[in-house]
Amino acid sequence: MLNSDVAVPAEQHFLLSSLSPGSAQKRIALVIVLGLLVALYLITGPLSGIQLSAVNAFVAVYGTAMFVTDAITAFLLYAQFYIIRSRGILVIASGYLFTALVVVLYVFAFPGVLTPDGVIGGTQTSAWLYLTWHTVFPAFVIAYALSKDENPDDRLRPGKVRAALFWSIACTAALAAAVGYVATVGEPELPQLMLDRLRFHADWPYRVGAPIASVCIAAIVVLWIRRRSVLDLWLMVVMFLYLIEVPLSWYPQPARFSTGWYAVRVVGFVSSSLVLIVLLYEITTLYARLLGAVLGQRREREARLMTGNAVAASIAHEMRQPLAAMVTTAEAGFRFLDRATPNLNRVKEALQQIAADGLRAGTLVETIRANFKSDVKDRTPIDLNDLIQEALALGDGQLQKHRILVQAVPDLQVPEVMGNRVQLQQVLLNLIVNATDAMAAKDDQRVLTVRARSYEGQRRWRTPESGLRRWTSTGCSTRSSQPSPTAWGWACRSVGPSSKLTRGACGLPPTLREGLCSASPCRPAEPHRPWIERCLISASDENGSRVPREPLPFLRARQMNRLPFSS
Repeated sequence: MLNSDVAVPAEQHFLLSSLSPGSAQKRIALVIVLGLLVALYLITGPLSGIQLSAVNAFVAVYGTAMFVTDAITAFLLYAQFYIIRSRGILVIASGYLFTALVVVLYVFAFPGVLTPDGVIGGTQTSAWLYLTWHTVFPAFVIAYALSKDENPDDRLRPGKVRAALFWSIACTAALAAAVGYVATVGEPELPQLMLDRLRFHADWPYRVGAPIASVCIAAIVVLWIRRRSVLDLWLMVVMFLYLIEVPLSWYPQPARFSTGWYAVRVVGFVSSSLVLIVLLYEITTLYARLLGAVLGQRREREARLMTGNAVAASIAHEMRQPLAAMVTTAEAGFRFLDRATPNLNRVKEALQQIAADGLRAGTLVETIRANFKSDVKDRTPIDLNDLIQEALALGDGQLQKHRILVQAVPDLQVPEVMGNRVQLQQVLLNLIVNATDAMAAKDDQRVLTVRARSYEGQRRWRTPESGLRRWTSTGCSTRSSQPSPTAWGWACRSVGPSSKLTRGACGLPPTLREGLCSASPCRPAEPHRPWIERCLISASDENGSRVPREPLPFLRARQMNRLPFSS
C-alpha cells in the first residue's frame, strides 16, 4: 500500500514529489515496461543474429542527448528543491547532475568518437565510467527514497537553501571529477572489463552486470516500500530500464555496436528522458491551473461587482416604500398642524405612523442581511388576513395616488401559517407595488385583488375572469407520499380594461417585464426568474413550503405562494 501517513503541506500538493500518481500514469508506466520487455525478447531472439556496423557519430549524438536531458532534469529538480526545501529532492537532483557530468567524460573517453583512442584515458576508461554511472545513480535513488519523507518541520530553513544548492553542486562535481580521475589516471590498475576497443571481457556479467543489477534491484525495492508520489513511480520505471540494460549489453553478442549494444543506448536515453518528460508535463499543467485560477478570480471579482450593484439596487427598491411612507405621513402631519386649529390627534397618529415606518425600515435592513445567511429565519404564527391588511395599509398612498380599487375580502377559514412576518410582509408589499406600477399607465378602471385561501389536498382551480388559463396546483411537498394541508399565502391580481378581450386584463408593459427580471438578493443565482417570484421562492423555501412553478398567465400578473399551517 502507498505510504500515506506522511503529512504534506498544502502548498506542495501540486508538486511532482508530493502528488500521488493517478491510474492513467500507472497504466502508461506499465505499457512502457511491457513494451521494453517485448523489445528485449525480439533483440535476444529473432534479431540476435543481426550484426550492425560501427557508427562512432552515434555515440556523440547519444552522449549529447543524455547530457542535455540529465542536465535539464537536474535543473528542474533543483528548482523544486528551492521551493519545498526537501532533502530528498536535493539528493535526486544531485544524482541527475552526476550522470550528466559523467556522460561528458564517457564521450571524451570513448575510442573513435573524437580520436581513435579517445581524448582521455585508455581502453578500459569508458567501460569503467559506464559502470560507475550505472551504479552510483541507483545509489542516489536509494538515498532519495530514504530521505524524501522527512518531517516538514525538519526541512531546511529558507536562509540555508542557497548554501545547500551550492554545496550539492560542488560536491557532485567533485565526485564526478574524482571518478574521472580514477578511470583515466588509474586505468592501468583497474580490473579489465574490455578485451579491446570492441569486445567485452568474459567476466563482464560478473564485473559489470552483477553490480548494476544488485543496486538497481535494491533501489526498486526501497522505492516500492516507500512509494507515495509520481516521482517515486517514474524512478522505479527508470531503475527497471537500468536493469534491462544488463542482459542486453552482453547477450546475444558481447561486443560494442551489436544489436543489443545499440538497444542499450536507446533504452538509456528513454530512461534519462522519462523524469524530464513528466516534469515538463507537470510545469505545463501547473501553468494551465494558474491561468484557470487567474481567470476564475477575475470572474469572481466581476461577479462580486455585479452582486454589489444588484444588492444596492435591491436595497433602494426595498427601502423606497417605508421612506416614501414616512415622507407622505410627515407632509400630512404638517398639514394638520398648519391650520387655524391644529388637529393634534391626527398629528399624533402621523408621528406614530412615521415611527412605525422607521422601525420597519430598520427591520428591512436586517431582513436583507438575513437573506445572505444560511441560518434559519425567525418564524412565528402569522394571520394572513392581518398580513394582507398591513401590506395594503403600507401601500395605501400609492394605491390612492393611482386611483386603484382594492378588493381584499378576508377569509376566516384560513388558519395561521408559520413564517418570517417582516419578510413575507415585504414580499407581499412588493407584489402590491409592482401591480400598482403595472396599472399606473392605464387611465381606465384599475382593480387590485389580494386574497388568502385555505387549501388541502390536490384540486384544480380556475379564475372566474375570462382570458386566464387553467392550471393545476399541488400540495406542499413532504417526506411522505400523502398530500399535506397548506394555506394559500396570497393571490395578487391586477385587472384592467383592454380592447382585445370583453373583460380583458391590464398586461405588464415590456419594460416592466424586463425590470421584474432584475437581480435581487433573494435568489441571485436564478436571474431568469422574476424578482417577485424569486423572493417568494426564497421566503417559502425557508419556511418549508413551495411556490407554483407555472408561468404567469398571458396578459395578467398573478403570483401565488403556499405556506404551511402553524399547527
